[in-house]
Amino acid sequence: MPFPFRRVLLLVLLIGGVHSALFAQDGRVVDEIVAVVGDGIVLRSEVDGFVLGATQQQGIPYSDDLWIEALNQLIDQEVLTIHAKRDTTIEVTDDQVEQAINNRIQQLTLQVGSERRLEEIYGKSILQIRADLRNDFRDRLMADQFQNRKVQQIRTTPSEVQQWFAQFPTDSLPTLPTTVRVAHVVRYPKASEQAKQEALEIVSTIRDSVTTNVSTLESMARRFSEDPGSASQGGRIADIELSALVPEFAAVAARLPIGDISPPFETTFGYHILRVNERRGDLVDFNHVLIRIDDSKADPTEAIEYLGTVRDSLLTYEIPFELMARRHSEEQFSSEMGGRVVDNQTGERDLSLQALGPTWLTTLDTLTVGEVSQPAQVELLDGSLAYHIVKLQRRVPSHRVSIQTDYTRIEQLALQDKRSRELQRWITQLRKEVFIELRGKALELSALDVSASANSNLTRN
Repeated sequence: MPFPFRRVLLLVLLIGGVHSALFAQDGRVVDEIVAVVGDGIVLRSEVDGFVLGATQQQGIPYSDDLWIEALNQLIDQEVLTIHAKRDTTIEVTDDQVEQAINNRIQQLTLQVGSERRLEEIYGKSILQIRADLRNDFRDRLMADQFQNRKVQQIRTTPSEVQQWFAQFPTDSLPTLPTTVRVAHVVRYPKASEQAKQEALEIVSTIRDSVTTNVSTLESMARRFSEDPGSASQGGRIADIELSALVPEFAAVAARLPIGDISPPFETTFGYHILRVNERRGDLVDFNHVLIRIDDSKADPTEAIEYLGTVRDSLLTYEIPFELMARRHSEEQFSSEMGGRVVDNQTGERDLSLQALGPTWLTTLDTLTVGEVSQPAQVELLDGSLAYHIVKLQRRVPSHRVSIQTDYTRIEQLALQDKRSRELQRWITQLRKEVFIELRGKALELSALDVSASANSNLTRN
């Protein structure tokens, strides 16, 4: 896990609504330096911001131990940066820095609602924010590269995996649910002309309201857009690559004049209107409204017949399932992976059978490993309704974790634990080559175990 870095934590702190903790009402600065690391410093506000994020995201209460842990992670980040700068083989390009900044600005913009709101919170323009963060992002990338070199050198052997696993009593091991690996070919039922016309009329009315200045595109998106990823942000999606958009959407986003409201257009998701705010190379910043076509009125006949033909070809000619999925599946994400279905958040292929939902269960209950199902209706992981044929590639019944059935997962956990321990020892050694001095609140808490990684190396004045 990359160590948190400093100025972005300060930015998160400001966005988190605790700006008053940095400045008193009369304008006096109440922040303080809590550590000096080489030529750099760690501010109390930065540690507080890190702790705030941990308490909010993980639901854990504040404690002095947590504050000390945050302080030490920030000190470790500074130590890694110092050593990375000493290593002449570490190289970070301007493009890498800009991409990292783009990703962070996009995330923060989504959190606060708009770039304008971000500028208000930070008190600077987006260009100035980028400039302020550039050096810190470069430092972070250098530190990450330096650390990752060490991480890649740490391996684990089968005997180490077995020894690591053996430390856990059998009766304390968890029971895993039934999991499956599946691939599918998806076809969407053809929407009725009535349903398409209804969606088109709604999005056209919304466009008329925007172009006549009765409403803004942002307010219409918040009220009516059916894109769950952007509706709450006023339909805003910032700095996304055109290649990441479906072709029909990308074609409009690439040629629409900046600031204009597009005519309604159709994609596989439904009908859209779009306003492009900015284009920079292949990156586009836009707001849009999506009105989905009511799939409950769709005719499934064509999709079912199509999938039946695909299934017959698979069984008759023994064509690889992955090839047929890439050629014929209409679900873009899984088709690019040969039809493999994965957890969208973790990328995990072994999926809990119960978590897939009832439409999946109905189909998979009829299959043995290696079989391909008949065409069936499915509620996809994004909530949309479609039809598919499914190949069951693996089924692991519910069982207590064991080295025989879950070696790969256990190996990953054992390697993760080993890397964590060895990295901590390594950073302890790196600290010995860097001047570190505690101040302020860090000294007040010096009665605690102030450094989990190098307590004896911290200087207290």
